[in-house]
Amino acid sequence: MSIDVYVTATGSFLPLEPVGNEDIEKVLGMVGGKPSKARRMVLRSNGIRHRHYALDRATGQPLMTNAQMAARAIESLGVTGPVDSLAAATSLADQLMPGHGVMVHGELGWPRLEVVSMAGICVAGIAAFKHAWLSVRSGEAQRSVAVASELASSVLHARNFDEEYESKLQELEVRPELAFEKDFLRWMLSDGAGAVLLETAPRDTLSLRVDWIDLSSAAHELPACMYFGAEKNEDGSLTGWQLFNNQERAARSVLSVKQDVRLLNENVVRSTLTEPLRALVEKRALRQRRIDWFLPHMSSNYFAQPIAESLSSLGLDIPRERWFTNLTEKGNTGSASPFIMLDELFRSGRLKRGDTVLMFVPESGRFSSGFAFMEAV
Repeated sequence: MSIDVYVTATGSFLPLEPVGNEDIEKVLGMVGGKPSKARRMVLRSNGIRHRHYALDRATGQPLMTNAQMAARAIESLGVTGPVDSLAAATSLADQLMPGHGVMVHGELGWPRLEVVSMAGICVAGIAAFKHAWLSVRSGEAQRSVAVASELASSVLHARNFDEEYESKLQELEVRPELAFEKDFLRWMLSDGAGAVLLETAPRDTLSLRVDWIDLSSAAHELPACMYFGAEKNEDGSLTGWQLFNNQERAARSVLSVKQDVRLLNENVVRSTLTEPLRALVEKRALRQRRIDWFLPHMSSNYFAQPIAESLSSLGLDIPRERWFTNLTEKGNTGSASPFIMLDELFRSGRLKRGDTVLMFVPESGRFSSGFAFMEAV
């Protein structure tokens, strides 16, 4: 027999002061000592005005680790007493081994408990959410924490691209589009962490009953779109970082985040929203449920209208005033974004008893997505 599970606390952590659009290159540096030609165009499209970076403004070096940011978000939950399970997600851990989750546990200093690490990109966060939810729902845990964190700035800094810029200077001057797939993401991603506490009973104050969480992948039909530690081949396959020598890794910026922007624009809404949500509309009888709040994780405001059109085509006309997103002021923090959004809504006073929340988390890595449905109690 399954157990009702409730989000009883939310938390988040955003490092240092927010950085405005005109100051990004003061923090991340300029590749080849020249201002980016793509920056203004990308920022105009994505609509982000402020974001956070955990970098020292003078040296460009990280002031904290990814695991430390995750721990800070968990600490903001105000958890007292034992926790049975910790699920920790990130796109880029501080190290390849050991797993991110145990590093977060080490930072917390909590007593022995179950720890799992979720890898991937944005959907890693909601996958951690699902694991924590299922742990409690199955009766294996009484209390479980899910956390997602991103320290993107450490790989977005100009120092990671300078060697490639020097080795390809003439080619890039003639064909600047070669650099766009890497430069594009320098104006899209930022740092932050968010967490939730899940328990078997609601609190006297606001809680969210988690009715269901569904994950879906379209990797069977589409190649990789966003990737790190690899180079993409003509046939769409990836060659991993292990197959390059140290000189090649530097000269080709193999250890940088890349995105196939054309593949993204052509497929992301259909493959991560329209098709999986169409199945959920039937499976979860969504047309019969009132949706009071829609929390879409958007990498860019560019996708707001296509998302609205997709919802409408499925008979889910959710008014835009019922969308809740903090992309403009908090930035795109990848797997942490849904938790940071939920935390802001949870603490805003706008959620009322009986309100329902539909969360949508797409990922362009190889086009996957997650949906969660909750009700305020």
